[in-house]
Amino acid sequence: MYLRSFADGNGDGTGDLAGLRARLPYLADLGVDALWITPFYPSPMVDHGYDVADPRGVDPLFGDLAEFDRLVTAAHRLGLRVTVDLVPNHTSDRHPWFLEALASAAWSAARDRYIFREGHDPDDARGGSRPPNNWESNFGGPAWTRVPDGQWYLHSFAAQQPDLNWRNEEVAADYDRTLRCWLDRGVDGFRVDVAHGLVKDRQLRDNPGRYTWEMHGHGAETRYSWDQPEVHEVYRRWRVILDSYIGDRMAVGEVYLASTAARARYVRHDELHLAFNFHLAWADWDAGQLRAAIDESLAATAEVGAPTTWVLSSHDAVRHLTRFGGGEVGRRRARAAALLLLALPGPVYLYQGEELGLPQVEIPPAAIQDPLYERSGRSRPGRDGARVPLPWSGTVPPYGFCPDGVEPWLPMPADWAALTVAEQQGDDDSMLALYRRALALRRTQPELGGGSLSWYADTPADCLLFSRQPERAGSALLCAVNLGAEPMSLPEGEVLLASEPGVVRELPRDAAAWLRPG
Repeated sequence: MYLRSFADGNGDGTGDLAGLRARLPYLADLGVDALWITPFYPSPMVDHGYDVADPRGVDPLFGDLAEFDRLVTAAHRLGLRVTVDLVPNHTSDRHPWFLEALASAAWSAARDRYIFREGHDPDDARGGSRPPNNWESNFGGPAWTRVPDGQWYLHSFAAQQPDLNWRNEEVAADYDRTLRCWLDRGVDGFRVDVAHGLVKDRQLRDNPGRYTWEMHGHGAETRYSWDQPEVHEVYRRWRVILDSYIGDRMAVGEVYLASTAARARYVRHDELHLAFNFHLAWADWDAGQLRAAIDESLAATAEVGAPTTWVLSSHDAVRHLTRFGGGEVGRRRARAAALLLLALPGPVYLYQGEELGLPQVEIPPAAIQDPLYERSGRSRPGRDGARVPLPWSGTVPPYGFCPDGVEPWLPMPADWAALTVAEQQGDDDSMLALYRRALALRRTQPELGGGSLSWYADTPADCLLFSRQPERAGSALLCAVNLGAEPMSLPEGEVLLASEPGVVRELPRDAAAWLRPG
């Protein structure tokens, strides 16, 4: 869950730990078995918490350490594991280390915790008026900002998010303490932000080619700024810490790389347990693209003996209901995509609100808060449209997210009354009911979750049909998805669940079904 937008527990219009704790029964009833909570640490909130000033505390906006402990206890009581977001690539520019770096001399030990360098231009007495290299920020513009004494510091995101120097042992040791801090408080795992980006090229060489956001992670434009060989040593070190704790402790990396083989290197036996796989999220509603994404992902992780993760939406991407066409078409496709997603082997990550069928929201320019919007020269709308608070009840905003009369931190659409949790609770045909049924079956059917996947031959080109075999002996389960214009004939068998009502022998367009062959 995107904590700011899940549930407001203190009535200030922003989601918090108390609000999340109060809504834990909803998550348990939904059928998920773990939570990933976005950053709640002390922060100036330039990037809504991903600019961390203290990685071992709780920002008063979200609560305090005592409230965090109550949340973990309550979640465990309900059988829910708790994963927290780590942001090791950078800190806030308000972090004590960076304030010390700014107050220290060039090439000092304080500056070596970050990546400070001289610029280019031999005619500039202060060390160079042009950035040290051609690297671009993920939020637009140069990845370097100059300080008064002439040096430049690296920031892969906003200027208020200076990158740490992971070649510095003090940085690595401090993050050991951060991991142990949260493990000692009972967390079950970590989601590692920008996991592929921690270590940079030692020589800070120019990236070849011209950077554009559309290319990000897909070519030579990040050759020296991302995915350096030494980053794997960080995760080997972390794995030792995780394995030293009693019980199952886990780390999943945000490894935003186009190469499935490169991503698989992060989940070798002594590194991260999981890595996010965005290939389904990058695919269109197209049978060929979806099948290729599934095949490539499974093959890459099989090489290192690790499971594949699956995701369709996140707080950083356009919601898939909108991406798949929006409106009624998008709704049907999103329902079908849910059954495809939950039939795949390996862990599945759901983003809050997809179980309600929430679309992407067009945020008025005056209300946009994502720094990406301004940094891109207002050419990209930013990610706020996927971060609108959840509608819980009622017929008008704020739909129970916060008290009536309180403005939520992002505006909520006036036409979401039919999408609230309360409205969908009693509707057997709702998106929420579909997710609950699918998750319940996934828990009870050994063919789902683990096991193998086999494609059926002679399937129409615009359809998907595969069987799921359990890890141990047992019967198979079939998943059929019709992405074509005409109905799809189904194999003989019992329909266990379908994304649309009345499915028996034929699957209508933009629909999916799970079958027990017979």
